[in-house]
Amino acid sequence: MFFLVIGSTKAQRPDDRYDREKLEAARVAFITTRLDLKPEQAQKFWPIYNVFNDAREKSLKEMSELGRTRDLDLSETEAKNRISKKFEIQRKLITDEEKFVKDLSGVITYNQIIRLDGLNREFARHIWQRRRDEDKK
Repeated sequence: MFFLVIGSTKAQRPDDRYDREKLEAARVAFITTRLDLKPEQAQKFWPIYNVFNDAREKSLKEMSELGRTRDLDLSETEAKNRISKKFEIQRKLITDEEKFVKDLSGVITYNQIIRLDGLNREFARHIWQRRRDEDKK
């Protein structure tokens, strides 16, 4: 199923939303398969994961906006506030991840939690490679 979903993301492009939905479905299948989640685990895992991932993406976007270099003429106070805000976001990321692991530990094993850590990057590499291979055809 996973490879069928991936293969169809490039072949059918009625709009970007459709692509995102297909990509998300492929990501869910990829992570579910790689973690070897049982149906009852997946049912509990994905709501926890989605809440954590949404909060994480929001925090990372906020931190990225703080790091923009177009504001070269910051006052010392503004620069200090920006740095303080960056540390605040980093602390929130750590706190959120600790809660995420605690919540997940009741659903999946710690070994599965460790494996989860690199799966998003692995999925991104997998998609990039498949698209590159399809472009060569």
